[in-house]
Amino acid sequence: MRIINMNQATGEQIIQAARILTDSIPIGWATLEEALGEIEERLIPGNTLLAAVENGVVLGWGGILAPVYNGNVFELHPLAVRSDRRNEGIGRAVVSALEDKARRQGGLTIHLGADDEKDGGETSLANCDLYDDLPGKLNDFTPGTHQSGFYLKMGYKIIGVMPDANGRGKPDIFFGKRL
Repeated sequence: MRIINMNQATGEQIIQAARILTDSIPIGWATLEEALGEIEERLIPGNTLLAAVENGVVLGWGGILAPVYNGNVFELHPLAVRSDRRNEGIGRAVVSALEDKARRQGGLTIHLGADDEKDGGETSLANCDLYDDLPGKLNDFTPGTHQSGFYLKMGYKIIGVMPDANGRGKPDIFFGKRL
């Protein structure tokens, strides 16, 4: 497996990346056209999109958006790995490469938002009143089946929560990491 810049990806590899996005995050990108639009929107100067590729096939990909706060802060968005290749270190490799890229550009912090918006919720922050003792709820946080477990293992910390961001009981959880 190698990591490539998606600016050098073939048209077929861009389509593979879009399919991974619709498979991984259908709530955000339900159609191939929407996913291709997301990639096109992100493939601009200032952003970095990297893909993990094996034998010319995209296994996963992610991006960092142009820095803010005088170049100190980067946003990780999005991250997607083929469903049949998860838990093989692909996401970890892509995130590590993106963190390295942000660090080389002078970044001090990287952050991301992770919506807990599935019906029924996935984390312990879903389906509860986050305005009632948020610090206690954060102290007792459990990721369940949510991607937040992956980010916690990668050294990210919860740096904020937007209650009801995606509907009542469906928060957006913000993660950050010092680079």
